[in-house]
Amino acid sequence: MARRKSKTRRRRSRDLKLINVIEAYAYADILTRGVAGTSPYGFITGGDDISTKSVYDAGFGTSMVTTGTGELSLAELVTKPDIAFGAMQSNFMSNWQAMVIGSLGVSVGFSLGKKLLRRPINNVNRNIFKPLGLGVKL
Repeated sequence: MARRKSKTRRRRSRDLKLINVIEAYAYADILTRGVAGTSPYGFITGGDDISTKSVYDAGFGTSMVTTGTGELSLAELVTKPDIAFGAMQSNFMSNWQAMVIGSLGVSVGFSLGKKLLRRPINNVNRNIFKPLGLGVKL
C-alpha cells in the first residue's frame, strides 16, 4: 500500500497588523476614558495632582475633601492608591453602560470595516508593504 502524503503545515504570519493595533487602542481608549477620565497616553504620562484637605463647615464640623480625581494617572495609582482606586470605582459605576455600548460599536465597526475593505487592504499589503519587507501589514 502506498504511503500517504502528509499535509504541508502552514505557518502563521508574524507580521504586525496595523488595523489590529488601532482596534486595540480604541478599546484601551474606551476603558481609560470610562475608568480614569483620560486617554491612554494621558493615563500613562499624567502627573500626580490628587490632594486631600480638611475643610471646616460651621454646620457639620470638619470634613475631608479630595481634589484632582477628575483625570487619574498611573502616578496617582502608585502614590495614593486608596483614593485613586475609589475614584476609579466610582467612575466605572457611573460609566459602565457607555463603555459597553462603545466597545460594541468598536467591535461591529471594525468587523464590518475589515469585511468591506478587504480588497483595498489586500492591495495595499501586496503592493506597498510586502515589497518594503517591514514586517507590517494593514
